[in-house]
Amino acid sequence: MSPSQRWTEPRLVVDAARLWSGGAATAVVAALVAVVGVLIGEGALGLDMAVPPLLPVGGSFAVSYAITAAVLALAATGLAHLLVLTAPRPSSFFAWIVGLATVVGVVLPLTIGDSIGGSVATAVVDLVIGLCILSLVSSVLSRTTRVAMP
Repeated sequence: MSPSQRWTEPRLVVDAARLWSGGAATAVVAALVAVVGVLIGEGALGLDMAVPPLLPVGGSFAVSYAITAAVLALAATGLAHLLVLTAPRPSSFFAWIVGLATVVGVVLPLTIGDSIGGSVATAVVDLVIGLCILSLVSSVLSRTTRVAMP
């Protein structure tokens, strides 16, 4: 059997432009989730939300929260792209990594906040941001990858 006739495993091919445009759209949605969360938590409910570790940009808590959420969505897109290129069952690894990072984001405000109401509000916003990133990037990933047969 010649080398060209040997069976090789199929591999995943990713449409990088569509993956990253979906990741950018996810970043916008995640940022808006953060802003809406702050508007509800601090504005409507009058809670003093816990301040999780955020990127030091913007002049307000809401802006820093939104930019951090957007950067996390783009980082998740990069992770998804890397996993498609290198890992077996990339969507499974992606779901576990983002899921566990979301758990960290939910638990962290409960350990650093001054008020239980504000800590819970921040934890809920972090949960929604994590679920948003997980579901949107996962669905984009499934629509931008295909199996390439040798």
